[in-house]
Amino acid sequence: MYNVQADFINEKEIWDAIEKNQNPDFEGINDVLKKASEMKGLNLSDVAVLTSISDPKMLDKLFETANRVKETIYGKRLVIFAPLYISNLCKNECLYCAFRATNKEIVRSVLSQKQIANEVKALIGQGQKRVLLVAGESYPKEGFQYVLDSIKTIYDVKTEHGEVRRVNVNVAPLKTEEFMELKKSGIGTYQIFQETYHRETYLKVHLGGKKRDYNWRAWSLHRAMEAGIDDLGIGVLFGLFDYRFELLAMMQHIAELERTFGVGPHTISVPRLEPATNSDIASHPPFPVSDIDFRKIVAILRLAVPYTGIIMSTRETAKMRRETFALGVSQISAGSRTNPGGYENDKEDDPSGQFSLGDHRPLDEVIRDVSSMGYIPSFCTACYRLGRTGQDFMDLAKPGDIKLHCAPNALSSFKEYLMNYASPETVKVGNQLINQTINSMSGLAKQRAEKLIKRVAEGKDDVYC
Repeated sequence: MYNVQADFINEKEIWDAIEKNQNPDFEGINDVLKKASEMKGLNLSDVAVLTSISDPKMLDKLFETANRVKETIYGKRLVIFAPLYISNLCKNECLYCAFRATNKEIVRSVLSQKQIANEVKALIGQGQKRVLLVAGESYPKEGFQYVLDSIKTIYDVKTEHGEVRRVNVNVAPLKTEEFMELKKSGIGTYQIFQETYHRETYLKVHLGGKKRDYNWRAWSLHRAMEAGIDDLGIGVLFGLFDYRFELLAMMQHIAELERTFGVGPHTISVPRLEPATNSDIASHPPFPVSDIDFRKIVAILRLAVPYTGIIMSTRETAKMRRETFALGVSQISAGSRTNPGGYENDKEDDPSGQFSLGDHRPLDEVIRDVSSMGYIPSFCTACYRLGRTGQDFMDLAKPGDIKLHCAPNALSSFKEYLMNYASPETVKVGNQLINQTINSMSGLAKQRAEKLIKRVAEGKDDVYC
């Protein structure tokens, strides 16, 4: 099955939808936005209509609708995580990536398990509780076992007040039996990006290595699902091709997963091309995405798949990240390094990193900034640990019941951060926000929040419901 064409990406259908809906009238746009407000998702034609919006008033209405849907489902929570690069070895030749096989301008590194443990200690020392393990798409002599050993190392590191409570993973597409081993290791989300769904462009930017096989990569989430991993993350590297095409292709991919397995991805990432060492295409994207179109992408995704988390990385500037919080972003990385060993050695924008960062601020500064905007930074990992993933998560999310867990858990994990890691300035801003938020709550959610906050204030770590 997985050596055949990934025919669920139908390019003709995509172009037909774009052509048919490229000049909608205001009434047509309003109809789609009204449908989106019902929070039941959008189809291919609906998304094509929204990509065509250029009128400032209609853009404002798109953004307002996205904000309303995001606040209804997620409230003011922002999940916090950090990437952990364990190696930059790679056999692929991806023109946009500093890790590509022929790039001689970076230093190749494979962290030992001791070095990984030191990286984890540095991350825990900041207050991080969930990490995204990232590796170049080639492994040392241990092969895939290196990834499994690294996951175990991350979980095994304990400090006085902290440990990493959930490891998400972004590694090369695996065989089904390898995905089964990954599942057994206790990961949270398996994340993989197609980079571009446009087949001609895909071959132009992937010149060698296993990654050149479009179909092997496109079928990877099917193999992961069959192996029992029901918490998946997808994404597109915007700038490689027309963003309208990429959005509609991603919708086709999501629809295929929902048809086959009954549930789509848990998260969608929206990286834009950023400069990378010795990569001309990274500095000069073939299809550059403007800031306004980037904001539009986030808003459209929030309306198209309303219950799916949207991840914003530190590729983007602090300003752009702030602007997207209200449009649909629900998860952000903070204090990131994209080179192996970057946390222990505290190397910022190392030339051996995968790409350049747009937001260089340390975690504490990001937390203080987010809090001052009224957003609750959440370090919660309860859903993973209690089995609320895949269809079980959606069964709680769609009727709104997940808020009874997420809101109190976000507050308790934030309070834990403030007590154990935050600067005095962040403590002051954070505690004010916690008090304001609890005062605005009611019913069971408020009762749970007050109970959990009291336990954390008494010195108890890792409390959740």
